[in-house]
Amino acid sequence: MTTDAFIPFALPDVTEAEIQAVVEVLRSGWVTTGPKAKDFEARFGRATGASQCLVVNSCTAALHLALEAVGVRAGDEVIVPTLTFAASAEVVRYLGATPVLVDVRASDHNVEPAAVERAVTARTRAILPVHFGGVPADMDEVNAIARARGIPVVADSAHAFPCSYRGRNVGTLADVTCFSFYATKTMTTAEGGAAVTENAEWADRMRVMALHGISRDAWKRYTAEGNWYYEILAPGYKYNLTDLAAAMGLVQLARAEEMLARRAAIAARYDAAFAGVPALERLRPPPDRTNAHHLYVVKLAPGALRIDRNAFVDELKRRGIGASVHFIPLHVHPYYRDAFGYRAEDLPVALDLYQRSISLPLFSAMTSHQVERVIEAVLDIVRAQAR
Repeated sequence: MTTDAFIPFALPDVTEAEIQAVVEVLRSGWVTTGPKAKDFEARFGRATGASQCLVVNSCTAALHLALEAVGVRAGDEVIVPTLTFAASAEVVRYLGATPVLVDVRASDHNVEPAAVERAVTARTRAILPVHFGGVPADMDEVNAIARARGIPVVADSAHAFPCSYRGRNVGTLADVTCFSFYATKTMTTAEGGAAVTENAEWADRMRVMALHGISRDAWKRYTAEGNWYYEILAPGYKYNLTDLAAAMGLVQLARAEEMLARRAAIAARYDAAFAGVPALERLRPPPDRTNAHHLYVVKLAPGALRIDRNAFVDELKRRGIGASVHFIPLHVHPYYRDAFGYRAEDLPVALDLYQRSISLPLFSAMTSHQVERVIEAVLDIVRAQAR
């Protein structure tokens, strides 16, 4: 058992600059959606390479707005990889549509394009690839499947900022791309998200629906240039991002490349430490895309150790190391199993990856000492439990 402080799986990288930015907003008297949110929206849009950007209070909200804007309605189908977080599929259910879960590729845990193609039916209204761990999915292949059939692509990029794919910014790869600024993500506003697109009509629809379906710039009605009169155009939602959050986001955005460099250095150190360890398999992203390094996943090689993944995570905890698992596949959860009849063995690659995967601590505020402690703990368990 370690006597050192516990190393969490993830922590936000917050400096005095973020704190001061939030304090300034508090002192300004305008704390909800306002000029800071609009500034953040413009700057984040430019950083993703997209001409249209909407910042909202979560990536879940962004995905919901995006699917609604591209026309997903009750009775439609949306193709979603099973190895993802709850939000990627639950937003499909918000609209009364059916998530069609498909398998992933073992090398990098991203969606398998051939599985996407097999899943397309006459009812498919959108395809929702997920950029796993910070590495973009095979977007050219997914887009080709979608374009041939006139199906919109809405990408879940909660893990993947900043990064690129075949020389193109991740924000330009799908019809709509949605990002997360949750506390554990590569940049944070505590809670928050964004949707980016080149389609001005969809962007306008998302802006209206993000704030009660009220006509554009409703937030201005409490400013000098605003007006008390507004019109409800549709039954919308309450998804706006506050200026408090946006102030933090502006600082984090300015630090995004610096934080990425630190995560990349940590990942490189892990790679070097685990490269010669047969019991540990590492992800193998294709070389034609960059990595935002949101996650660092190792997989236990089948039969290499006397303990399983769950026991390995417990052993890490005993040594003061936090770990996580990404993800429990959606198709094995009770809701999707019972509502849509999935069996665990239906999507075997994702099931196998889930049973063997461990996400190690990776966050830009990690110290070198913490990184070495993680490495030491992992290697100690492997040595102790080797067959």
